[in-house]
Amino acid sequence: MSRNSGSTGSAAWKYVVVAVVAVLVGAVVAPYAAGLTRALSQSSPDSVAVVSVEGPITTSSVDRVREDLREARQNGSIEAVVLTVNSPGGSVAASESLYLAVNRTAAQMPVVASVEGIGASGGYFGMLPADRIYVTPGSMVGSVGVIATVPSGAGSAGAITSGPDKGTGFTKAEALAQTETLRSEFVGTVMAERGKNLELTREEVSYAKVYIGSRAVENGIADRIGDLDTAVAHAAARADLDDYAVVEKEPPQQQSLSLFGQARTDGNTTVVVEEEPFGYRGVETYRYLALYGSVEGREVITDE
Repeated sequence: MSRNSGSTGSAAWKYVVVAVVAVLVGAVVAPYAAGLTRALSQSSPDSVAVVSVEGPITTSSVDRVREDLREARQNGSIEAVVLTVNSPGGSVAASESLYLAVNRTAAQMPVVASVEGIGASGGYFGMLPADRIYVTPGSMVGSVGVIATVPSGAGSAGAITSGPDKGTGFTKAEALAQTETLRSEFVGTVMAERGKNLELTREEVSYAKVYIGSRAVENGIADRIGDLDTAVAHAAARADLDDYAVVEKEPPQQQSLSLFGQARTDGNTTVVVEEEPFGYRGVETYRYLALYGSVEGREVITDE
């Protein structure tokens, strides 16, 4: 397989251990994507790129993943991508953006997903276009559902508006209807992408359960038990590669990713910094989340 090599961005890439036949003679870890382009020159072996989706899914975190995937598509030496996911989900809009970026990449080359921690809700939605989803026995996947958070200042007597719904954009009944629409689209995408593999009915998928890896393989939410190395090997096989290198997008330094105030997932409280919509502090609207876990300090509307 070959594609025209394009320019890449400024994000850092690094070589990881490669247990394949190919021997990289004189290869040097490239600190920037420009270095990656030089390292993966015409004389370099074909490569499998590993791109990580780590932590809550927000606009900023997905922008980074989108850029990583764009670089992979534009680099003529990269023949397959492994998406390694460890995320409880996040905003619906960002999750949809992630899905589209993965789908765009899967249309050009094999994409395989690997979950060794949690790949739930929006994190699961984003990896649905992958050719195969690998999970470890104790990983957690699924949670096909949506919640909406009510603005903390909704109905505040201190606000003067031109209409009863101006401050929030929707009544609670309308927000519930929107949540149901998003849930239906989420479930529909799961059925379209994985329907032939699922042992669950559409109704069962819509229950928004999260499954441990071994159970997820049994019911078709995931495909196989395996770790990252297994996923890389399968991606290489799908791309018909015998000799190949593995390149990994070096993840940014882990930091608090913003959804709002405070969220609790898996029994652990994570303090996160609120994004400021429109650049104005304190301006809030209903927020739609594809998130596994409970939200503290906000009234929520679920699709149940």
